[in-house]
Amino acid sequence: MITFIARRLLQALPTLWLVATATFVLLRLAPGGPFDDEKPVTPEIKAQIEAHYGLDKPLHIQYFQFIGNILRGDLGPSYKYAGWDVQEIIAQSFPVSLELGLWALLLALIIGIPIGSIAALRHKNSTENILMGIATVGICLPSFVIAPILILVFSLQLGWFNPIGWVSASDRVLPVLSLSLLYVAYIARLSRGGMLDVLQQDYIRTARAKGITSWLIIVRHALRTALLPVLSYIGPTAAGLISGSFVVETIFFIPGLGPFFVNAALNRDYTMVMGTVLFYAVLIILFNLIVDLIQMWMQPRTRND
Repeated sequence: MITFIARRLLQALPTLWLVATATFVLLRLAPGGPFDDEKPVTPEIKAQIEAHYGLDKPLHIQYFQFIGNILRGDLGPSYKYAGWDVQEIIAQSFPVSLELGLWALLLALIIGIPIGSIAALRHKNSTENILMGIATVGICLPSFVIAPILILVFSLQLGWFNPIGWVSASDRVLPVLSLSLLYVAYIARLSRGGMLDVLQQDYIRTARAKGITSWLIIVRHALRTALLPVLSYIGPTAAGLISGSFVVETIFFIPGLGPFFVNAALNRDYTMVMGTVLFYAVLIILFNLIVDLIQMWMQPRTRND
């Protein structure tokens, strides 16, 4: 197990280097700079500001300094949030994004797995078509479309929830719904496909021949194997939910990492963008590693793969 974890972490190092390099190059190729939108200043003052942040040095020197700072665990100061380091902004705002993403993942699993399981049990039935049709709606409507609709209906017309904020428990409802519906559809389809494959196995036929009810067969025998495709999907899904909450956080004015990243991208805040991208890249690698370890626990025969 330790060897497996060490090997996966070593394999992740080239990926992180490529992510860091690509982010650095793309930001420098984008038009504009971090101080172009500031109040008009003399060229001398602007040159002093750029010298203070090392932006007056050749690009290859800036790149090597950037890589060196990352290796020391220093993401640098934010160009737009004076007095704040990137690490401090991430440490303060990421817990909110993490909470939003985990609630959305939990809701997606709670809704998606039963829908997929019921659809598999009602295979080639109108119930299956209705359930999967409803699940497909989540794929067709992205979060930036669902969120304004939910605000319009449940906040402005019915008045059940606040349209913005992240204070009370009720403030979590609309953002979590907006973020999770897309993943409900995918999880339902994966659950249905995995359940259909498992229900064709010989041991399931044997259990049915013994008179065991369908739901007991699913809970005791089929569910653990049928959910393996869902489990494989959870790793990138969890990372996608947390990193993909930028739009939802911006729409609902949630104090997560999303608004900081969006503003940093618009304002060419190089250190904030690069630090956030690398932070989420590490998260994705860790989520996938955790999922692989859970799969090894559920399927011991894969431990030697």
